[in-house]
Amino acid sequence: MDQIDRKLLELLQRDATTPVAELAQQVNLSQTPCWKRVQRLKESGVIRSQVALCDARKLGVGTTVFVSIRTNQHNEAWARQFTDAVTAIPEVVEVYRMSGETDYLLRIVVADIDDYDRIYKRLIRDVSLHDVSSSFAMEQIKYSTALPVRSFEQ
Repeated sequence: MDQIDRKLLELLQRDATTPVAELAQQVNLSQTPCWKRVQRLKESGVIRSQVALCDARKLGVGTTVFVSIRTNQHNEAWARQFTDAVTAIPEVVEVYRMSGETDYLLRIVVADIDDYDRIYKRLIRDVSLHDVSSSFAMEQIKYSTALPVRSFEQ
């Protein structure tokens, strides 16, 4: 990946609907080589997908809850059951297996506290959990889906 590829990724992360002609102009290429570079980035998996980013508040899920989960069952069967449970809940938008005292960290988007309580009850019904701690986000200070695009030499 060279500087042109990195610039294309920065531009596409800002707006994936940018026409190839405009992308080409911004990276000083003609349209066909620019299009080929974008296709190569897609085929190689660097560009995983192109999506529409929606406004959570306008969709009625403007409350973000971070949920720390601890388990006392560190085995493959439990992990599979947990993964199946959280992937089946659309409001769970991110799940991370963590190091340290917290085993898993979830980001959940809901309408309000009552809506979160519905998700919480579903989680504890579907999976045996040792400890669940929830924190409600008061304010979103920064949010970005764009990843830093830099050379590996840096």
